[in-house]
Amino acid sequence: RVIAGSNRRSLRRHSECGEALMIRLIARVLRLFGFAALAAPAALSAQQQAPRSISLDQALELAIPASDGVAIARADIRRAEGEVKRVRADLLPQLTGTASYTRTLKSQFNTGGAKVDSTATLSCDRFAADPTLPIGERVDSLERSVACLSALNPFAALGDLPFGRKNQYNFGLSFSQTLFSGSILKGKPRAAVAGRRVARLGVTTAEAQARLDVTQAYFDAVLADRLVSIAELSFTQAETTLVQTRLAREVGTKPEFDLLRATVTRDNQRATVIQRRSQRTLSFLRLNQLLGLPLEQPLLLTTTLEEAPPDSAEIAEALSVADADTAVNQRAAVQQAEEAVTIQDVLTGVTRWDRLPTVTLRSTFARIGYPDDGLPWNADFLSDWTVGVNVSVPLWTSGRLTGNTWIAEASLEQARVRASQARDGAALDSRQAVEALQSALAS
Repeated sequence: RVIAGSNRRSLRRHSECGEALMIRLIARVLRLFGFAALAAPAALSAQQQAPRSISLDQALELAIPASDGVAIARADIRRAEGEVKRVRADLLPQLTGTASYTRTLKSQFNTGGAKVDSTATLSCDRFAADPTLPIGERVDSLERSVACLSALNPFAALGDLPFGRKNQYNFGLSFSQTLFSGSILKGKPRAAVAGRRVARLGVTTAEAQARLDVTQAYFDAVLADRLVSIAELSFTQAETTLVQTRLAREVGTKPEFDLLRATVTRDNQRATVIQRRSQRTLSFLRLNQLLGLPLEQPLLLTTTLEEAPPDSAEIAEALSVADADTAVNQRAAVQQAEEAVTIQDVLTGVTRWDRLPTVTLRSTFARIGYPDDGLPWNADFLSDWTVGVNVSVPLWTSGRLTGNTWIAEASLEQARVRASQARDGAALDSRQAVEALQSALAS
């Protein structure tokens, strides 16, 4: 029994050693292939393109040109400047040139009734009575004059009128000048200028947001790379602990539970390494996207996490700025909300001015020709020039102007509430930022 028990213990020990060797071999193979598969893309990309060293200052320089939000905000400035120019143009004279050609296929003036020869060239001398002539000669001259006049075309003088002409050319100029308009003179220019100020504040906000996003993404990538190094070191330590525990188990100084626990710890740490590497890859992709670089461009971040914390004087200055009213008034969001109130206030006033008359000066000059052969240079052009003043007064609009006034007043009230919300939010955000700074320093 003693010999049999000893043999069984020896077989069990050899079996456990064989299992341990097999587990060690499988672990090494999995580790080799697993980490090789993870490292293969990085190695290939490193061979394809060398890493680009970039500091935080360099990243901030690339942030503004690569930011889509900044580009959109600058386009808003362009649009706002165009709106200002368009509104101011309504106050200035407007001159328009026109040119037209009309071909009359069928006209009401050349259908039905007797046709009259409008091309007759017969002319009669003016009748002058001569009392010295005999009565017979005087009667004969009077009869000849009446006969001549009766043979003439009575519509020959209307030959130059445009009725029924087959070809018509019209070259002209149209001039207009607004003399008085409440909405144009009083409201729209001010609203357009305020809209331009809002657009410029939007650019400032977009640039600040781009710098903040790049800074966060940069340090996220630095931290992710640091966490990968920590995870790999932890994995190496877990692997070393597993090897030592396995050896201790083989010599009988450690129980099987410790070996199982070390194996589980090592395997869990492998998953952590994979997760950290994935997070680092995503962090670098995000940074490349914000900087406008190709996603496959490897980066070498030179700015580290080791920065000197601010001293007590800087913290006190931050607290004083947060407590001051300027911290709220200088916020771009607050300034934009205030400008929105100004715009809505102006537009509300415009709805009241819409009830007043609009006076416009207009003038039109044209050269009109009716060539028979359709060629403009063979036409005898005539001048047509008119000048007038147009007065437009809204007498009855079925409640349209009242509805516009109500809408404008409601929009003004909403703008004021949003401005109040923006101020409250800015004040709260200032305090939260200082509290987050103090918490970070304490951590």
